[in-house]
Amino acid sequence: MTSVKVRPGEPIDKALRALKKKVDKEGVLKAAKAHRFYDKPSVKSRAKAKAALKYKKVKPFNKF
Repeated sequence: MTSVKVRPGEPIDKALRALKKKVDKEGVLKAAKAHRFYDKPSVKSRAKAKAALKYKKVKPFNKF
């Protein structure tokens, strides 16, 4: 569970910002959104392949 200790006299805005940063770093919201709906394994594999193609860098081969 994600937690942030708030020191006496520390503004709430600063503590909230730290909490948001920690939650984002741990990927809690991303995991919750991924589990919101069920995806069939075939749909997952297609999405994974599409993402791999997106980030794959293809360098043209030049003989000359």
